[in-house]
Amino acid sequence: MEREVYLLLENGRVFKGKGFGAAGEVTGELVFTTGMTGYLETLTDPSYYGQIVVHTFPLIGNYGIIPADFESGGPHVRAYIVRQWCEHPSNFRCERTLDQYLQEKGVIGMYDLDTRELTKLIREHGVMNARISTSPYMEEALQSELRAYRVTDAVSHVTCREAYQSAPAGVNTKRVVLWDFGAKRNIERELMKRGCRVITVPADTKAEQIKAWKPHGIMLSNGPGDPADNPGIIQELAKLLDQKIPTFGICLGHQLLALAKGAATSKLKYGHRGANQPVKDLSTGRVYITSQNHGYAVDSASLPACAKESFVNVNDGTCEGVRYEDIPAFSVQFHPEACGGPRDTEYLFNDFMQLMERGQSICH
Repeated sequence: MEREVYLLLENGRVFKGKGFGAAGEVTGELVFTTGMTGYLETLTDPSYYGQIVVHTFPLIGNYGIIPADFESGGPHVRAYIVRQWCEHPSNFRCERTLDQYLQEKGVIGMYDLDTRELTKLIREHGVMNARISTSPYMEEALQSELRAYRVTDAVSHVTCREAYQSAPAGVNTKRVVLWDFGAKRNIERELMKRGCRVITVPADTKAEQIKAWKPHGIMLSNGPGDPADNPGIIQELAKLLDQKIPTFGICLGHQLLALAKGAATSKLKYGHRGANQPVKDLSTGRVYITSQNHGYAVDSASLPACAKESFVNVNDGTCEGVRYEDIPAFSVQFHPEACGGPRDTEYLFNDFMQLMERGQSICH
């Protein structure tokens, strides 16, 4: 039986649609993603914690649910909005439908609304809070709740609870501590492909504990929320940077590294989410198409003298990468481990391996 549901926006707009997945009501930060494929990775990407995600591609779910492609143990979105969901997926690896999975995991879904108009609205007015409800009426209490909603303590909700190790068969050439702020699984896979023993540690791990592992390198993972909401992590990271351990940051890790070096971050109007974000390598002039998922950016003008911007976003000129000259560290805003998405920048993991081999900065 079809369920009539409504999307109530913070600015007063109301969109009528139908419900799938779990039933109920939910409030979250409304964002859109432009990926044509990779909806499984989107659902299970911890960076979407606290957010209601809108897909711009009109048909979602056509290859069903394939757990082997998950980026974490389960979904992290607050709710899921699509133009149309596929009731009869076709893929030899499919285990169940998108609707069945959302029901199983308690995630509210919404479909049969104009996602194109909704996306244009977000682009024009910026990211805003919203609620999926069974009623189209915005009562005063609900309006206050929408205005007050904020994604908080995001990293603590998605990080691992205790340290664990993963290693490929055969010789392990390097020990890498993966500092988990909401890490996508493919970061670990890319390191293991290169012969690394990966020691994944929780976000609240202290600098001394990380040093005790005697790592050849430190990987700062992606994750959700406002990077400035993590002063404890930033403080511990600053201590580690003094040890000159080769470090590579991705997405939130890129932002935290910049904050630890004295730079600033700011919220973007509607963020970069999807698999078609162009970035320019400032050292070569080459443009790469990248996968991204973030709502904040490092302020280029705030970078210290020891930091050099390495990549910029071609669309809006925001900072997409930094290389540091006083420490062996570099970072990028995009996802070189992109899955699904373009894999053209996987070479950055090779740069990290070279950095660990030399134990010094790869900056030129």
